[in-house]
Amino acid sequence: MRVLIIGSLNAELGQAAQIAIAHGTKIAQADNITAALTQLRNGSDLDLILCDLAHSIRHLVQSLEAERISIPVVACGVTQDADLAAQAIRDGAREFLPLPPDPTLIAAILEAAAGQSHSMIARDPIMLATIKRAEQVAGSEASILIAGNSGTGKEIIAHHIHRRSRRAEGPFIALNCAAIPENLLESELFGHEKGAFSGAVARRVGKFEAAQNGTLLLDEISEMDVRLQAKLLRAIQEREIDRLGGTAPVRVNVRLLATTNRDLATEIKAGRFREDLYFRLNVVSLRIPDLADRPLDIVPIAEHFARHYAEINGVPFRPLSLAAQQRLLAGAWRGNVRELENTIHRAVLLASGPEIDGDAVEISGAAPAATPTFSAQTFVRRTMDEVERDQILQTLGHTFGNRTHAATILGISIRALRNKLRDYTQQGLDVPPPQAGIAA
Repeated sequence: MRVLIIGSLNAELGQAAQIAIAHGTKIAQADNITAALTQLRNGSDLDLILCDLAHSIRHLVQSLEAERISIPVVACGVTQDADLAAQAIRDGAREFLPLPPDPTLIAAILEAAAGQSHSMIARDPIMLATIKRAEQVAGSEASILIAGNSGTGKEIIAHHIHRRSRRAEGPFIALNCAAIPENLLESELFGHEKGAFSGAVARRVGKFEAAQNGTLLLDEISEMDVRLQAKLLRAIQEREIDRLGGTAPVRVNVRLLATTNRDLATEIKAGRFREDLYFRLNVVSLRIPDLADRPLDIVPIAEHFARHYAEINGVPFRPLSLAAQQRLLAGAWRGNVRELENTIHRAVLLASGPEIDGDAVEISGAAPAATPTFSAQTFVRRTMDEVERDQILQTLGHTFGNRTHAATILGISIRALRNKLRDYTQQGLDVPPPQAGIAA
């Protein structure tokens, strides 16, 4: 996890940096937006920008958009004024972090930005066999296509391959093709020259150059537009790229990994994926099994997350009770490891005894645990949408409007939560405002 802080590291912002460092985050710092943009243009690989309200959030976001740099921005500041926090969100910040910093909130923001941890835990023979195959090919220079459903841990396997490769001392650069708007993705990959388009005020290095002598992971490559696939194919074949607006090719030395949660054969037949690119990427293929297909991994992974989220949230570690383990093993796990992670994070927050008991483990696809909040009578003659709405609004009230915490407890993405809240607002419902933190 790499975070760029814009502002002085004195006082509260420095405290936030120390908390982030304690969670394994690498920190870069810039005194102002101009200096930050210079770092970004030179190929600094970052996951998140934390910007003090002393600087213009609108100017920062507009500058990033103008130069086609896609990095989430979190605004922060010492203020009790909810309007200022809301304005920062309207100006383009993804979230607002109040200062002095709350360790739990910072941890939640970092977790949301990182998407997942890179710990690999495997006990089940089917997963052990997959890892063994990955390690067999890690030392080669071959491109590897990693397939599997969402949440199975494809990026974790990619990190493992990089660590076991001859390029381990070089950079590991990941680009989520599904998360970057189509009009920004080409610049993210190949970079651009000054004047290449309106807003390109300086040269910017793309992900290919940032990954020089290392590994480039193209996550969810099936989401890439066919036109851009042609340029990617040329980069792989010729080992050179063309920056947008450039007049000469740039040589690159990069080992390419790609992931997909779709059947690329079907995508090829539908004309959404180039067959020649598929053959270039699929020199070696790995298929990551669903969590339900590797049941011996469920409890060990759950125990890992129980320790991890107890530490992050500053609560005592509680082992999983036998009843909790049984409930976990009964789950369908349609969301795979990501769903398990959210389930355990929620259980860590809800548990109250010496162990995480079965009542704290709430899983879709398993027998529902009794909760003190809702009785069976509560759901009579109500639609699922109404039940979901009330649970979301109640959780949001419990977190005092903090969107990140609410999304974590509910086990959904911050984007999904915001979409729900927007719909509720349009319906005229009373949605708790972001008084203490994350705005919609």
